[in-house]
Amino acid sequence: MISALDSAQNIFKLPKDDLTVVVPVLNEERGVGAALDDIIQNGYQNIMVVDGYSTDSTVEVARGKNAFVISQHGKGKTGAVRTAIENVSTLYMVVMDGDYTYDAADIEKFLDHARLYDEIIGARDSHNISSLHRFGNRIISSLFNALMGTKISDVCSGMYLLNSKFAKQLNLQSTGFSVEVELLAQTALHGRATEIPVNYRKRIGKPKLSTWAAGFGISKAVLGLARRYNPVFLFSIGAGCAIIPGVALLVYVVWDWVQFGIFRSAFALFGVMLLLLSSQSFMVGTLAILIRRSEIRVEALVRQEMERVRRHLPSE
Repeated sequence: MISALDSAQNIFKLPKDDLTVVVPVLNEERGVGAALDDIIQNGYQNIMVVDGYSTDSTVEVARGKNAFVISQHGKGKTGAVRTAIENVSTLYMVVMDGDYTYDAADIEKFLDHARLYDEIIGARDSHNISSLHRFGNRIISSLFNALMGTKISDVCSGMYLLNSKFAKQLNLQSTGFSVEVELLAQTALHGRATEIPVNYRKRIGKPKLSTWAAGFGISKAVLGLARRYNPVFLFSIGAGCAIIPGVALLVYVVWDWVQFGIFRSAFALFGVMLLLLSSQSFMVGTLAILIRRSEIRVEALVRQEMERVRRHLPSE
């Protein structure tokens, strides 16, 4: 006998037909077939393969699996994701790479929480991620969280769910593989994001990314996104770093005074000014965080009220 709690959970859970699985690909003939078989075997029929003009048989393999294949516009993975957002017709979409690294069975976890969030990140387990990549991802995620006020452990994950209506309102401007951090940055600013754990397998086929180049590029993109979407906090933190030369100057002044009896008043004044600048910057940064948290609370209350009103409106 099905309990009332189980029945309510089944009603709240997103049906699979309301979801499109988006698979961006570029020369993935070795992995895309296995990835699509995995998706189909887990009961998902709405599959969109966005091709970045592959020169191998990727498109033929995808069409052989009865997937809807569309060529992307724009450059890099950003172009692929933007193309998918423009063409998806279901309420939600899950993006996952076409190299068989992500497990389609994990999509079920997204369905449990889809109605509550605009983006859900699939935080990868680390078993099949190299130590260098784990370290780089930890640095990038920590930098992103510090600058954007989020608490996401894997901002570079290639598997995530998006609310399609919300995603169509976004303005993606990044290039390359930094699209994931830009999506999350805009969601953190205008919507709600969370994460769930997902499995991560060894990829099929050759990797396309250069570890160092990709890591540097994504880190640079994170700083650019913080400047664009959270500039007050970013500049406050930057100015707050003035505490380092300020303290160094004052230590030098004290040391010179104790050792040689020479008081360098100009250096002392400059050091104090740097400390004052640093303290004020940290205060501004703290206020920026508090204001942002207040905005998030207000936005959540507005969404709840709009949802309450929508539920009580008569259907046409």
